[in-house]
Amino acid sequence: MNDQITETDYRNLRPDEIDIMQNRGCVCEEWERVRVLKGFSPERFKNVAFYGDIRLGRMNGRIDSVSGVSRKCGIYNSAIHNSTIGNNVYIRNVSNYISNYNIEDDVVIDGLNTLEITGSTTFGNGVSASVINEGGGREVPIYDRLSAHEAYIIALYRHRAELLDRLRAMIDDYCGQVRSDRGVVGAGAHISNCGHISDVKIGANAEIIGIVRLNNGTVNSTAEAGTRVGAGVIADDFIMASGCSVTDGVIIERCFIGQGTVLSKQYSAVNSVFFANCGGFHGEACSIFAGPYTVTHHKSTLLIAGIYSFMNAGSGSNQSNHMYKLGPVHQGILERGTKTTSNSYISFPARIGAFTLVMGRHTANSDTSDFPFSYLLEEDDESVLVPGVNIRSVGTVRDAKKWPRRDRRNGSDKLDFLSFYLLTPYTVQKMINGKERLLKLREEAGTATKKYYHNGVKISREALGRGIKYYNLGITRFTGNVLVSLLQSKKINNLEDLRGLFASGDEDGRGQWLDIAGLIVPENALANLLEDIEAGVIDKLSEVSNRFRELHRNYSRYEIAWMSQRLEIILGKKFSDFSAADIAGILDDWITAVEELDQMRCYDARKEFSATAMVGFGIDGDAEARKKDFYAVRGEEENNDFITQLKARLKLKKDTVASLKEKLQQL
Repeated sequence: MNDQITETDYRNLRPDEIDIMQNRGCVCEEWERVRVLKGFSPERFKNVAFYGDIRLGRMNGRIDSVSGVSRKCGIYNSAIHNSTIGNNVYIRNVSNYISNYNIEDDVVIDGLNTLEITGSTTFGNGVSASVINEGGGREVPIYDRLSAHEAYIIALYRHRAELLDRLRAMIDDYCGQVRSDRGVVGAGAHISNCGHISDVKIGANAEIIGIVRLNNGTVNSTAEAGTRVGAGVIADDFIMASGCSVTDGVIIERCFIGQGTVLSKQYSAVNSVFFANCGGFHGEACSIFAGPYTVTHHKSTLLIAGIYSFMNAGSGSNQSNHMYKLGPVHQGILERGTKTTSNSYISFPARIGAFTLVMGRHTANSDTSDFPFSYLLEEDDESVLVPGVNIRSVGTVRDAKKWPRRDRRNGSDKLDFLSFYLLTPYTVQKMINGKERLLKLREEAGTATKKYYHNGVKISREALGRGIKYYNLGITRFTGNVLVSLLQSKKINNLEDLRGLFASGDEDGRGQWLDIAGLIVPENALANLLEDIEAGVIDKLSEVSNRFRELHRNYSRYEIAWMSQRLEIILGKKFSDFSAADIAGILDDWITAVEELDQMRCYDARKEFSATAMVGFGIDGDAEARKKDFYAVRGEEENNDFITQLKARLKLKKDTVASLKEKLQQL
């Protein structure tokens, strides 16, 4: 509805207009309570029952369907109670009624049982979702602009009572602001063939088609990022963020559905939050914190009582949070990039390190958080860890590259601030910790030991040795990546310029780093934000969001400080004492690590072109036909984009190192 229209712009119906409407089957016990705008067209109403206070806009336009059907705007075969109808709206076949709603301009409502506000409501804002722990204690109050990072703090920082009280108070204040006894259907929204919609606010450009029931919720939607709610959906106590899609028989209760998230194909979820670009199909979620890019595509897949992000769940994979003692009180953490294979199982409590591939059944309540990029396998009923091996996998590299391309969020108003990088101070610090733990295990048990046990997993002697090597390569590669970018960023004329580069970072970047549900941040920088909330310096949700945005923008500066600190450890001196030769040596180590890792990844990619990979091709032919069929579908190794790009980038990096070393020699 046009915000500039006020009550004074409306007038009472003239007697002739009432006659026209009554002759067209319209009824009203108190016509004086029906007021209209200038330009009102009474012939655009047929078989409409009006109750209470009604405001009607101008109906002089037409609605055109994508199939070419053109219909006159107006209201037909419907009942309207205590509602304001905007301009050029098309409402038809409301079998029960529309009650207590503001219907904005250009809305289409075609086939609907009920659209009603039953009393004062917050439209799902403030509903508590019992995430991560099904037994309770980690409830997150959902609201329209909830970010993954705010929810992470609320769910997991329970030891900071003042912080949580402040955040909850801000959310309560927001809920008070949106509380109303009047609903809204935003401009350009389309509702058709729907069942019961009660206490729901619907944003602009939303498309709601064939739902069974929506109750106590908000469908946030904008012209830039329209939200779609499709056939068979049942949703109670929910918030849907702009640009999400919930269709095809999905059932949700006490859930937040984030921007760009798609739930479809009979997926069901309760007490769960899904943030940016998640995907849920066929399976089930119960009390989960689905950080960005948590994806499950298959039937019989259960995600329960855990926190995930950038995660892919295989078919039939599930977890258990119940030991049949004190109830379903256990919880799990699968750090970013984790994948579970078909029919895998994890008994919670457990914590799985970043970018780990989980295969088989695991009941030992393992903690592999200091061993990222690993395989977690089942062998003779034991959990076996192969540390670091996943860093050489072409699939791991592919994942990091595909995530930015698969960002379905439209518009500039993004709630979650995401770090897509594979190697970051967070994952590299984990590798440093993992390397130290492996060295300590070997030292304590001796080199003759064939297997080592740590935090519920078994590690073979060979895997331990290779894990140390893989982690060394990853640490060296990342440190060099940041160094090379820094050296290329500014002109260096002398040694002081060189040393000055290492002082250009933000000191908060030194120390430990954290993954706050998709946002990679230094612990020190996050601590500053949390302390400001506790002290009341930050007292608005918008300010909290702005600070998370600032943390995201400062990533590169924080990263420089972390890298400088790392080089100080490697070289055993302060950056103010670095020499050109020191930096040249780091560059040599970097290009060696780059070349070795890239060769491993090329080798891994070539497996996709082996004779084994061709099984299933050339169904009715000989070996030659099999090859030709394979190449026609998959292409040849020498033309594979990943392999050719990897080789090209390696050459470019070698040239870069040669150029940088030449400049360093001149200092």
